Amino acid sequence: MSKTNFEFLDALSQIARDKGISVDTLLDALANALVAAYKRRPGAAEEAVVTIDPESGEIRVYGQELDEDGNVVREWDDTPEDFGRIAAQTAKQVILQRIREAERDLKYEEYAGREGDIVTGIVQQTDNRYTLLDLGKVEALLPQAEQVPYERYEHGARLKAYIVEVRKTTKGPQIVVSRSHPGLVKRLFELEVPEISSGVVEIRAAAREPGHRTKIAVWSNDPNVDPVGACVGARGSRVRMVTNELRGERIDVVPFSDDPVDFIQAALQPARVREVRLDDLTGTATVVVSDYQLSLAIGKEGQNARLAARLTGWRIDIKSETQLADEEAGLGEEWAEGEWVENEAGEMVWQPAEGGEAVSAAEWSRAATGGTASDGAPAPETEATTAAPAQAEADAPTPSEAPPPTQAAAQGSEGTAVSQVAADEASGGNR
Repeated sequence: MSKTNFEFLDALSQIARDKGISVDTLLDALANALVAAYKRRPGAAEEAVVTIDPESGEIRVYGQELDEDGNVVREWDDTPEDFGRIAAQTAKQVILQRIREAERDLKYEEYAGREGDIVTGIVQQTDNRYTLLDLGKVEALLPQAEQVPYERYEHGARLKAYIVEVRKTTKGPQIVVSRSHPGLVKRLFELEVPEISSGVVEIRAAAREPGHRTKIAVWSNDPNVDPVGACVGARGSRVRMVTNELRGERIDVVPFSDDPVDFIQAALQPARVREVRLDDLTGTATVVVSDYQLSLAIGKEGQNARLAARLTGWRIDIKSETQLADEEAGLGEEWAEGEWVENEAGEMVWQPAEGGEAVSAAEWSRAATGGTASDGAPAPETEATTAAPAQAEADAPTPSEAPPPTQAAAQGSEGTAVSQVAADEASGGNR
């Protein structure tokens, strides 16, 4: 081996070690570049192959003749006399280019499988569109949409962020991170709570309003481990570390439950729930709380109820005990506008202000007792349907006693539906 070839191989090995690239990769790239350089020479063969001996560093060019099927039928040594100078110039360009490509590939491979992971970076640049974080070998992009409102990032400050996407570009990997993603809270708890990282405690659900408040639901796979206590830590030390990283964002840790009622009650903490009524058809949960707990259950601008709904997946309707009692008693019903008038037959009827067919006191009473409505549709049979019409008319309130019926009593000219609530109120006298 000549001294020149030895120095060439030694330099190649040193570059490979420093840049983390294999020597074979560099030799293959150099051989392909030398083939292109050879074909630009006059009199060069149409097909050629370049070989580089990894032991001696000797470079040879072989011209080839191919048949119609692409098989080599003849091969000869066609190495130019001054090919060493050409090889040196080409090697420099190829190696530099290959190093840049290999570095980009290594950086991409390092972060390609890390979507959903957490990284720590140093703030380098901030403007109205994005913030750049220096992660060491690469830079991460924190777009405006992924930032927490009113959060300011000072130059040189250390910041933890959540990787949402890794893109491969010609200039290298582009890493997009987030400070507002709910996954950031989960990853921060994994760093602070050993029980979560070991799998004993799981975060089953999370709902977040960045910069304001977060609710997480935790579950323990070990009955001897309290999931909420493990996440909160001694005197709140663990959850305080997460809160500090999120710059004061409030965090509620609640126990997860497979029972929707228990889960909804826990999700609305710190409010105390008296009762939960579920409607599986509409996916709505009606929550009853004490009067003094209503504002606490709803939260500031509805934040507590909104986060609880997102955490549990149920639509939550919160009512106080007084509101529920008023609704069940029929209070708060809207009454239709109209007046009692005497028709041509001398009978007092209720004439809706919006127009439509008038309702007589007898028809109103029959609807209240389960008879036939004014539109002719038969009502469900009850004991009241066997009462004589005369008795039903006698029980009907006089115009001076009866309040006006509900809005349902004035439906238009096609028929009048009588409200059961109005009938009950009329039977009981004035409101």
